[in-house]
Amino acid sequence: MVIAVTAEGNQVFQHFGHTKLFKLFTVEEGKVVARSDLDTSMSGHEALAVILKQNGVSLLICGGIGGGAKAALQSAGIELVAGASGDIETAVADYLSGALQHNPNVQCSHHHGEGHEHGHTCGHHHE
Repeated sequence: MVIAVTAEGNQVFQHFGHTKLFKLFTVEEGKVVARSDLDTSMSGHEALAVILKQNGVSLLICGGIGGGAKAALQSAGIELVAGASGDIETAVADYLSGALQHNPNVQCSHHHGEGHEHGHTCGHHHE
């Protein structure tokens, strides 16, 4: 199994569609056996799902994600665990231990600031 995590430094990046880098974790028998980086060059929501699938990813851990990206991942057969935050290594360990699970209520939840475009809206925000 290959797990991808949206990355900004060593933290889970909070907006899937703006992800420039994924951290990939190859997992065998419940343990991480390899790590690598996947540069996406800002490919866009649908293209990101294709890139992940081409790299053997079967599960994505991320912060916020919009409806279109969720649909693209689903059509690519990639399982989603949204609503994660904090340290990437901790998020993967928490998923493997069962402590991190998908939050279906997460919709394109991101913060404006460094690495984000001001004024960006995805149309999927819920108050």
